[in-house]
Amino acid sequence: MALTGLFLSVFLITHLAGNLQLLDMSPEGQQKFNEYARFMTTFPLVKLVSYVLYFSILFHAFDGFLLAIQNRKARPVKYAYEKPGANSTWYARQMALLGTLILVFIVMHMKHFWYEMHFGELPMTVDKSGEPLKDLYTVVAAAFTQLWYVALYVVMMGVLAFHLLHGFQSAFQSLGLNHPRYTPIIKNVGVFFAVVVPIFFALIPVWMFINR
Repeated sequence: MALTGLFLSVFLITHLAGNLQLLDMSPEGQQKFNEYARFMTTFPLVKLVSYVLYFSILFHAFDGFLLAIQNRKARPVKYAYEKPGANSTWYARQMALLGTLILVFIVMHMKHFWYEMHFGELPMTVDKSGEPLKDLYTVVAAAFTQLWYVALYVVMMGVLAFHLLHGFQSAFQSLGLNHPRYTPIIKNVGVFFAVVVPIFFALIPVWMFINR
């Protein structure tokens, strides 16, 4: 669970770095994004890593469901008196729910973009050498002209932020990487990561909607 979570965290950084190109809405920026999309779907090493990514998403989700079920079975009857807020944050106690929401969003997100890029009939443009190039930028831009989708995207980035707030630092704890000197640093990095990455992801659809 910890290893796949950290791998997915690394993926979020690389995915964000590529998607930030969408902020450049000029014709040159659009072409750069389309060429980036082609590279990410055709380069052999990237394609290999993508299979690891798909496995990690499925394993992380399945293991999360399994852990939630095991935790519930371990305590089928609630304590007569308890103060859960005194020992943990509400988002730490709702990791299964947050993860489920994220999984549903990933499926929807991949249907709109990943599936269209691989199997859909995308509009075509040309690269600098005149070779045919799938115009994924137009599909993304069209999706982000819809207020409901932009709002959903922003809300889901909030859900992701809360999931990361607990998941990032707990991954290191699960791996036994605790130390009085380094644990506070890991927690601070985790908070920074959980806040900054979702904010920049949310910025993309908002920026494209405002400047459509």
